Amino acid sequence: MTAAESRQRTPPGALVGVDVGGTFTDVAYVDREGWRFGKVLTTPEDPTAGILDALAGVTAGGGVAALAAIMHGTTLVANAIIERKGGRVGLVTTAGFRDILTIGREPRYDIFDLFLDKPTPLVPRELCLEVGERLGYDGAVLRPLDPGEVRGVARQLAAAGVDAVAVCLLHAFRNPAHEEAVAAILAEELPGCDVSLSSRICPELGEYVRTSTTVANAYVRPRVRRYLGQLTRELEGRGFRGGLYLMQSNGAIVTPEVALEAPIQLIESGPAAGAIAAARQGVAGGFPNLVAFDMGGTTAKISLVDGGAPARSAEFEAARLHRFKRGSGLPLKVPVIEMIEVGAGGGSLATVDAISLLRVGPESAGAAPGPACYDRGGERPTVTDADLVLGYLNPENFLGGAMRLVPALAETALRAHIADRLKTDVVAAARGVFELVNSHMATAMRIHAVERNRNVRGYTLFAFGGAGPVHAYHVARSLGIRDVVVPPGAGVASAIGLLAAPLAVEIPRSHVVRLDRLTAAPVATIFRALEEAATRALLRMGAVPEAIRLERSVEMRYVGQGYQVTVPVTAAGGDTGLDAESLRAAFEGTYRAAYGLVLEGRRIEALTWRVAGRAPRPGGSPEALGLAARLGRDGRRPSRAVFFPEAGDFVPCAIYDRYALEPGFEARGPAVIEEREATTVVGPGGSVAVDGRLNLRITVEKGRVP
Repeated sequence: MTAAESRQRTPPGALVGVDVGGTFTDVAYVDREGWRFGKVLTTPEDPTAGILDALAGVTAGGGVAALAAIMHGTTLVANAIIERKGGRVGLVTTAGFRDILTIGREPRYDIFDLFLDKPTPLVPRELCLEVGERLGYDGAVLRPLDPGEVRGVARQLAAAGVDAVAVCLLHAFRNPAHEEAVAAILAEELPGCDVSLSSRICPELGEYVRTSTTVANAYVRPRVRRYLGQLTRELEGRGFRGGLYLMQSNGAIVTPEVALEAPIQLIESGPAAGAIAAARQGVAGGFPNLVAFDMGGTTAKISLVDGGAPARSAEFEAARLHRFKRGSGLPLKVPVIEMIEVGAGGGSLATVDAISLLRVGPESAGAAPGPACYDRGGERPTVTDADLVLGYLNPENFLGGAMRLVPALAETALRAHIADRLKTDVVAAARGVFELVNSHMATAMRIHAVERNRNVRGYTLFAFGGAGPVHAYHVARSLGIRDVVVPPGAGVASAIGLLAAPLAVEIPRSHVVRLDRLTAAPVATIFRALEEAATRALLRMGAVPEAIRLERSVEMRYVGQGYQVTVPVTAAGGDTGLDAESLRAAFEGTYRAAYGLVLEGRRIEALTWRVAGRAPRPGGSPEALGLAARLGRDGRRPSRAVFFPEAGDFVPCAIYDRYALEPGFEARGPAVIEEREATTVVGPGGSVAVDGRLNLRITVEKGRVP
């Protein structure tokens, strides 16, 4: 029996989603009896250890042997690029293009900065080697490849000790023959070395971004291969025989074999799962337009969901030098759920700079040593320390009491590093940290929405992550957002989102043509080839043929523009909708929605044609296993004094145990609602109710709107 046949025959059973973040590893377990959630500290030196610890906490006596499937999201790829902890990579490119990674793009991301820094390439110049071949723009061979020259380059790379090679030859997306020949020679000269070809990883127009993407893939592939090998061995050694799946940046899950072909597509693995969870819950709960706000231990992730669909993009920028400056990072041609990340999590460090200004993030205390109040050796104050001092967190009930927080350590850190330097008291220091981090996140939401021609005041704020529900009320208040929703299991929502993701692939092919010169037949041929490739890939992963769904799209722009928009193409499997007028109408509708206007009389061109294939994951689904199952019951919490900025002081505050709140429950603020993995704060003047799906529906008091 093949691996795909085995996955197809996997019976419905217990499913687990595991999301490894920078501070915590979250797990969501579901079977026919209901849900179990878990959250443990991530083990950065060996993420597998944290995963196994988290699984042990939710599988109880059955262990991993009883699991039908594990869905996994990881920050491994993103961290490898940000921290520069990937492989030693060589680049083989066409003669004359050795410096493409250094030159990059012509536009400067900040035209007023005379000392502009650019991201350091992942491959040093001495490992960027050229071969004297040449293809024309149409893929025709202008200069043949010299195998002897390639062998010489391969031996140079072997002598340099590379463990991965990226091959990116000019116009290879139109004709991969030269790249395939180079790969064959590299396999002979560098046995065991990982080789990434641009014609496989990124067969698209644009030499710089194609090279950047292929190099990044080669850079992370050795580390991902080792990680998945270790994880697989550990799970199998404990009796796991189910399906292991990984989430890609586009919100789809794939098998490890497929993930290893292009691991760069895992770069936004975990955050994508949170957006999927938000979109799914929004549709079910009747609020399909929302801002997904995921604040964890290290960062906050923000994405827009319109009509139940997260915003998507065909390009992503990794490791930005300046978080809000497009162009300051490494461009990657990778399909992603579009979001913005802010260095504002529970573990974000608070400091006072040289001119006595308070700053929060982007540096994080991470899982080790963590915030000062964790009592694991951390001495610098974090957002979590401030939240604890202000009374939002219960030191005896953090992670359900599995981890006790120490308020005295939080106060000591805030006093030594902030209060004494600013000549104020500890509470004022904590308030400053709380309000500043809220301001950072509100600003990021506003910028993210405005860049997409949206006004956040018309959206629902959907808050999750370990720290998101603590800060959501006041972030929404500053933005003028009236409605906040906190789902059940908010602290592990990304892990829940992993369970809702389908199998999916997305396959592009660049074919540049102006609409006034377009004929439908060549485009239909391209789409049919892409659909066949997508179907084969899904069948390899165990998809049921009749369940496969295919979607067509094309990247288009006005002639002369440097950026494009992704336009849905109506038909799949047929040739309708591929004529010039239909594509023009679709482009103008998409362009107007994005920018509020169209440019009359301007010529339009199509660049890259795409097919996305989706299918349900075999072996059962959360819907079949009782997604809306009750979480259980517990006792009530005693009230305590909590600080609220709008009151300017500590005020008596009702404390509720979320597990005891039934649908129909209503309360006025101030209130704090505690659960094992998260805490929800409702300010004075606000109100909260529990709906039929156990969401907390919070109405926000109108505050000062900047």
